[in-house]
Amino acid sequence: QVQLVESGGGLVQPGGSLSLSCAASRSILSFDAMGWYRQAPGKQRELVATITSSGTTNYADSVKGRFTIARDNAKNTVNLEMNSLRPEDTAVYSCNFRDWRKVYWGQGTQVTVAS
Repeated sequence: QVQLVESGGGLVQPGGSLSLSCAASRSILSFDAMGWYRQAPGKQRELVATITSSGTTNYADSVKGRFTIARDNAKNTVNLEMNSLRPEDTAVYSCNFRDWRKVYWGQGTQVTVAS
């Protein structure tokens, strides 16, 4: 059983910053890829950012230059640092990890960008 728990969501003003964290119940070194998705009401779920076990990162065009994904191996967490936030970034953010056989999801955390 693998559990992923997101934290750090909340309300932030446009232009502000927010950090999300996804904590895994086992070593993140055991996963091939780790990342974040988001979904707003009435919209499709989209990939935000990923990082592999080797450290390779990938970002959606809409967040490039504003968001940074990083690992903390000691804490078994993958973090998403979000800067210059826009109202269109409002969504439920969920972490998504995969190993050789399975994909794992967290329950999600709400991020709201509004004045």
